[in-house]
Amino acid sequence: MIIVKQRNGTNSWTVYQAYVDASPFSYILNLNSTSAKISTSQGFQAASSSTFTIGTDGNVNGNGSTFVAYCFAEVAGFSKFGSYTGNGSTDGPFTYTGFRPRFVMIKKSSDIQGWYMYDSARGTYNVVGPFIEAQSSAAEGTYPLIDFLSNGFKIRESGNGNNTSGGTYIYAAFAENPFKYSKAIVTGK
Repeated sequence: MIIVKQRNGTNSWTVYQAYVDASPFSYILNLNSTSAKISTSQGFQAASSSTFTIGTDGNVNGNGSTFVAYCFAEVAGFSKFGSYTGNGSTDGPFTYTGFRPRFVMIKKSSDIQGWYMYDSARGTYNVVGPFIEAQSSAAEGTYPLIDFLSNGFKIRESGNGNNTSGGTYIYAAFAENPFKYSKAIVTGK
């Protein structure tokens, strides 16, 4: 997942996420907007775990402009990026991450909808209710919408924001306690 912003201009926060569509380099999203995926042939051209290539789209590459890029790669036990399809039920889809999430951000990429962000610091028990939206300056919402489980998250609402039947949603999740690469310190004798 890559987020790019022109530092000396008013362009959008442009987002590339590999799971937006079967042809991921054909679409972008805007972090500061509720818009659905946007078709483009000149945004992001390629991405790997260590580099990315951009086209000539002014939101990611403008003559004389300075840009900042926030790049996230999936790390087992620490971060997970993907997509799921909504089922329209209050017994919503379960998404396996391999860890208990500390933070989850969800965006409906197939339609107009906000960027919903949940965390276990404010939502300390299930069903997690407090959320904020990346594209909005509004106060936090308090509806119970998502469960943070030991190995992923489960949607607990049937609304458009997280779980419309047949809707495509992308997510970014980060672990509560990443264990895979942590090292123990042994003291004593």
